[in-house]
Amino acid sequence: MTFTLQELATLSGAELIGDPKLQITGAASLGEATPGEISFFANRKYIGLLRKTCASAIFVPPDFAEPINAAQVRVSNPTKAFEQVLLKFAPSTVTFAPGIHSTAIVDPSVQLGERVSIQPLAVIEAGTRIGDDTIVGAGSYIGHETVIGSACHIYPQVTIRERSKIGSRVIVHSGAVIGADGFGFEMVDGRQEKIQQLGIVQIDDDVEIGANTTIDRARFGRTWIQEGAKIDNLVQIAHNVVIGKNTVIAAQSGIAGSVQIGQRVLIGGQVGVIGHIEIGDNTALGAQSGISKNISGGAWWASPAVPLAEAKQQIAWVRRLGKLFARVKEIERKLGL
Repeated sequence: MTFTLQELATLSGAELIGDPKLQITGAASLGEATPGEISFFANRKYIGLLRKTCASAIFVPPDFAEPINAAQVRVSNPTKAFEQVLLKFAPSTVTFAPGIHSTAIVDPSVQLGERVSIQPLAVIEAGTRIGDDTIVGAGSYIGHETVIGSACHIYPQVTIRERSKIGSRVIVHSGAVIGADGFGFEMVDGRQEKIQQLGIVQIDDDVEIGANTTIDRARFGRTWIQEGAKIDNLVQIAHNVVIGKNTVIAAQSGIAGSVQIGQRVLIGGQVGVIGHIEIGDNTALGAQSGISKNISGGAWWASPAVPLAEAKQQIAWVRRLGKLFARVKEIERKLGL
């Protein structure tokens, strides 16, 4: 598939600086683009790649002033414009025909909406309700009395345990487990005895859950992932956690039980959060931070986490310790100590 540069500029509502008849045959990153392809530049840290790119055209911000040989497509959001064009060159979307595959096991009591697709070897237990246009991937398990909304995509090999509540337009990637028992035990007569986990998991509309992520059911009440939250691969969310609207959690993070996380929180990779604390709205947690107390707002980093500016200052101090020790030894030598 080929487009002229003018066609792509018109699609993006952009200003074109270059040959409008230039033929564009694909889209790629600055480092991978070849002649005939279009790329994008939206972050100054990639200026080195920009100067070396072989792309024939580049989406750039309106105030772009770097001298380059490639044609410029000036647009307010180069990243979004590039995404739109990338979709034009992408292969057609994989679709799944409505209906129940002959190898799937669906209890007679299950209520299916219109155009639902149940793929091979899926198991849908009694009392489950699934909304219109939802896809349940091959080998997935949907437990008893679970409710799944419309236009969801449950990828292959997902486990959703009993009585979970899933909203609409939710995406759950392969290997995720929703509704496993929370990790609750109590020492009785010198032995660990299991505390029954009788609650549910509730996942609201427009949530995406990454591969091999685990979201435990509540001890009582609910573990609640609110509307628009995005959770990466390999994340552990314990019982009775609440994740606020439009919060983003990166891979390998672990959230202990009964943590309350606000709206629009950004959690970097490998962050650990101890149980029974609160993280307020609009907080950003740097990668590998350890959160041990209630915090709210701003950027935090390190373990235990402190405000970002303080964490950077502490690192600078630590890195200067060697020189400080050397100075002290020299002073002691001069003083004859």
